[in-house]
Amino acid sequence: MIVQRRAVSAVLAASALLVTAGCSSDAEESPGASASASPGRKAAQTSPAAEETPPAKGTVKVVRTVAEGLNTPWGLAPLPEGGLLVASRDEGTITRVDEKTGRKTELGEVPGVSAAGEGGLLGLALSPDYASDHMVYAYFTSASDNRIVRMIYDTKRPAGDQLGAPDTVFKGIPKGMIHNGGRIAFGPDGMLYAGTGESGDRGLAQDKKSLGGKILRLTPEGEPAAGNPFPDSPVYSYGHRNVQGLAWDSKQRLFASEFGQNTWDELNAIMPGADYGWPAAEGRSEDAKYRNPTAQWHTDDASPSGIAYAEGSIWMAGLKGQRLWRIPLKGTAASADPQAFLKGEYGRLRTVVSAGGDKLWVTTSNTDGRGDPKTGDDRILELEVS
Repeated sequence: MIVQRRAVSAVLAASALLVTAGCSSDAEESPGASASASPGRKAAQTSPAAEETPPAKGTVKVVRTVAEGLNTPWGLAPLPEGGLLVASRDEGTITRVDEKTGRKTELGEVPGVSAAGEGGLLGLALSPDYASDHMVYAYFTSASDNRIVRMIYDTKRPAGDQLGAPDTVFKGIPKGMIHNGGRIAFGPDGMLYAGTGESGDRGLAQDKKSLGGKILRLTPEGEPAAGNPFPDSPVYSYGHRNVQGLAWDSKQRLFASEFGQNTWDELNAIMPGADYGWPAAEGRSEDAKYRNPTAQWHTDDASPSGIAYAEGSIWMAGLKGQRLWRIPLKGTAASADPQAFLKGEYGRLRTVVSAGGDKLWVTTSNTDGRGDPKTGDDRILELEVS
């Protein structure tokens, strides 16, 4: 493990949040996946009775297509001043999309991106202090590893030259043709969370000294965050296969999506220091030492990537499943069977981001080498959900 250590300008108090995450699928979708449908299964945990439970059934309405003609979109970050930043996995570029007109403006290319297989320019996140520092964080695959960098976004510079030189805040995450993880997000505690994959080397997921197959928790400067479960380690949870979705609910509990191999994809509620079982367990296990998923699916029905929280539910994008899943919650348990929407209507779905209230942004992923691109792909959709 190689962690670039930097002086931390201020010690941020770590909140003892209840967190959740997961990972699944052998490449992003497994050729041997079962075709039979299986509703998500409830986790054993319960939550306070006072917590409001959403309706068992919800709705999804596609309000509009926000933008078209995107190449391998992966990370998506809404800007507070308006606009959406979109990462192109294969081109290594970041583009700003005007969410009102769909106009695209390329900010620039991120140096050092080495796109191959499932690797490339992946997750994006804005600094907690973006209003003052204009820092954009990016997770990408380099020639030697997966790493996290941050760059100043300067709107006063010409289009194509608006990204400052990348400052590497964390490196040494294992890379591979598959299972590079890639989702990053700042949590309610101001810390940077990163979902990683085991890069095809199963043993890394159970090795707490490895950065592969983990959820990491870092300071904005890339140091292990105070309060992490393992001393001087960025590892927050382990036993993951390939984490590509991170989201917090209204009670600041973390959830994560996980690619399974041939049998079960997962949505997990993350507890600090918990073992999510891979490679010994895929999906629900009778072994008490492994944390069971909140919900699970056959891999043909999901192969999940991004997730978001809205209207009391987690919303999960399916790649091979080509659908959007709604998982209504009560605490960290599913309060009803997951419900599928948009099945096959827009092809592979990659990223889901809250657009505030009952709105979501969703990106398609049909130009990633595994899809069947149609005219206009790839695109960003605006959804209204309940």
